[in-house]
Amino acid sequence: MDNWVLFGTRILKKQPQTQASVGPTQVKVRVTHVLLSSYDALSYTGATKVNYPKTVGRVAIGVVTDTGENCYGVSKGSRVYLNAVRPCGKCYECKSGNKGECTYPLVAGRDIDGFLRDFVVCDYSEVTVLPDSVDDMLALCIENVALAENIYDRLNLTTGSIVAIVGGGFLGSILAQIALYHKLVPIVIDNYAQNIERLQNSGIFYTFPADDNLKTNIENATSGSMCDAAIYTSNCKLTPSVPASVLARKKDMVLGGFCTVNFSMDMTPLFEKNLRIYSVSDGYGYTEAAVNMLLHGALDVSSFEKEVLKDFDPEALLSDLADKATQDSKMTVLKLIL
Repeated sequence: MDNWVLFGTRILKKQPQTQASVGPTQVKVRVTHVLLSSYDALSYTGATKVNYPKTVGRVAIGVVTDTGENCYGVSKGSRVYLNAVRPCGKCYECKSGNKGECTYPLVAGRDIDGFLRDFVVCDYSEVTVLPDSVDDMLALCIENVALAENIYDRLNLTTGSIVAIVGGGFLGSILAQIALYHKLVPIVIDNYAQNIERLQNSGIFYTFPADDNLKTNIENATSGSMCDAAIYTSNCKLTPSVPASVLARKKDMVLGGFCTVNFSMDMTPLFEKNLRIYSVSDGYGYTEAAVNMLLHGALDVSSFEKEVLKDFDPEALLSDLADKATQDSKMTVLKLIL
């Protein structure tokens, strides 16, 4: 059984995976699909810190092959999403029985082993059963949708609010669609023509490049009022000064994403406009909400470019993805069951 383990920067090795017994509250999951992401790629290159050694692969789905006697709501044969972020079990909140408010959630591929392996044995509470109507491609977007919901919950915007999304890659596209689901008005800012075209094809009306005309375009789109909130997708190539420049006074700006490319930020606009700034780096606590939203048509992935690979070299893929991480708009999926 295969298990791809990261031992250090760009040191990825395939290790044999030993059989593990299933405890009373555990399930054994045969991993079927893994979504490679910029998070995995930047972990591979060392740009994102990892507690080595760790199996790579933050996002995956699979099929339950065995269950303990005290598992509830999960049965053999269930198709499940493997929760990418899990409670630490050690903080005050966890020990008080309030794991939903865990202070130090553990992230797959960084703090705990990820899912680029044949089998995963974990507690039954660490998987989410997938409805039949949520297909595999939608299911692999759950963590991104959960992150988006976490962001919009933090922003607490009212119907009709205008939100700028800086970066039109994979995450930016999902943020824009979830904004529409919440009856918000998204304005996506991106300098890649292929991203703009894809966004327009998926129903996003306002899409602008970050050029000298950006402020004028935003003023025209908002009748001069500017944006009510802005989200900077943390691995885009545009500078964080862009979201600050399109916000009205005393509004909120979110740095959102699973990983970040190092950047410097001009703090002057924050002071000049009295802006508030937050960071959101996971969808912890929003997995069930994300599944429910997918059930109700919150996301359409038909316009996304998809690459489903049955034969693959993870090292080559991660290295290539790291070079393109700032414009990732393709779903690269590894299919582990042929």
